Amino acid sequence: MKEAFAIAILAAGQGTRFKSKQAKVLHSAGGRTLIEHVVRAARELPAGALFVIVGYQAEAVTAAVQAIPGPVPGFGVQFLRQEGPLGTGHAVRCGRADLELAAPHLMVLSGDTPLLETSTLRRFLESHMRSEAAASVMTADLEDPSGYGRIVRGADDSITAIVEHKSASPKQLRIREINTGIYCFQTRPLFSELERLAPDPITKEYYLTDVVGLLHSRGLAVAAYKASHPAEVTGVNTRVELAEVDQLLRERKARALMLSGVTLLQPANIVLDPDVEVGADTVIEPGVSLLGRTRVGEGCRIGAHSIITDSELADGVIVKPSCVITESKILDGASIGPFAHLRPGNEIGPQAKIGNFVEVKKSRVGSRSKASHLTYLGDATVGEDVNVGAGTITVNYDGEKKHPTVIEDHAFVGSGTELIAPVRVGRNAFVAAGSTINEDVPPGSLAIARSRQVSKPGWVAGRKKKLAKPKTSK
Repeated sequence: MKEAFAIAILAAGQGTRFKSKQAKVLHSAGGRTLIEHVVRAARELPAGALFVIVGYQAEAVTAAVQAIPGPVPGFGVQFLRQEGPLGTGHAVRCGRADLELAAPHLMVLSGDTPLLETSTLRRFLESHMRSEAAASVMTADLEDPSGYGRIVRGADDSITAIVEHKSASPKQLRIREINTGIYCFQTRPLFSELERLAPDPITKEYYLTDVVGLLHSRGLAVAAYKASHPAEVTGVNTRVELAEVDQLLRERKARALMLSGVTLLQPANIVLDPDVEVGADTVIEPGVSLLGRTRVGEGCRIGAHSIITDSELADGVIVKPSCVITESKILDGASIGPFAHLRPGNEIGPQAKIGNFVEVKKSRVGSRSKASHLTYLGDATVGEDVNVGAGTITVNYDGEKKHPTVIEDHAFVGSGTELIAPVRVGRNAFVAAGSTINEDVPPGSLAIARSRQVSKPGWVAGRKKKLAKPKTSK
């Protein structure tokens, strides 16, 4: 079947009902752009070629598709350009030079149907091939078909026309079967009729739906394939619909994780991107967001309102509430938070502890080491079994460059310490609390770098007496 059909995805429109400067297909639902959802669904079919027709913000749409990860970047999609917003029929006609030669049959999809599943497309394609019709239209029955084109059927139950809502008669408006914008065509009849296509007298646009009536007028069959789940095949035209689709996509992901052995507390309040992986017996509390390509191991617990992006958590990791973790790796049994911030580039070792109000950036923290509270570790390498006291700061930036701090195994850094990089604290060394360290600390030594305390007895009483003395006028 691979050589029998090609696929064209329409992604040239702006989407005026979105009231956005950004192309509609670049808006996201369920953690992916609308166009990415459709490309992924289409790419699983054995098509001979896959095209995306771009127009408005063509460069941005092309870049978004090319960025889709896979064995071949962008899934090997080819791009065709529609010059000017002149409708869906014009968009397909603009690609004639490539589409007509690609295969005997052409499947046409809309770039704004993110719930569409490959299995539905496969059944639609098989139905079209069996029918031997010049065209097949995927339809759906809606309780409220307002705004959608209506399917008009003939005595033999074939489709005779698709009538847009604004052009429909009162009788046609009562039809609940709508056009989903998903088609299969025999390629030659399609392009023959596209040449005859006239613009809409009001909008001046060329509509692909009008091809159905032209084919019927020539005595060519147009078949219908009714989708089993209407929500899956309806498009996203407003931000209200975008939010509804986002919820449905995330519900799919949540259900799949729960069925695989993950506990979600209040799943409706948890945000899960599609590429997230979570191991069995992990518990995810309300308000958590797991984003990007985050992977969470088995037996973890992710505390409420934590946001984890493109990170890897091994087995038994505890993330306490309200942590932000980005592009970091956390190994077995480590504990993070609450209120910790792991910026990109970290590796937190097994059984290590990053506590409350600790910020870590581009650092490695070794096994069983701990920075329990109120600390900043930036561009640091921390060995095993190290204690980093409260209020410790690695002073890594000199105004021009970032510099590294190294704290070797079994070192103890007292509270309120400033480590002015580049600097190294040796193995088994102690740094006294309140020190400002700007020279290396040798292994096994104690470093104290603070001013001697001076106490002045009676100073407070003398100050008060001086302040209370009346001022003399001049």
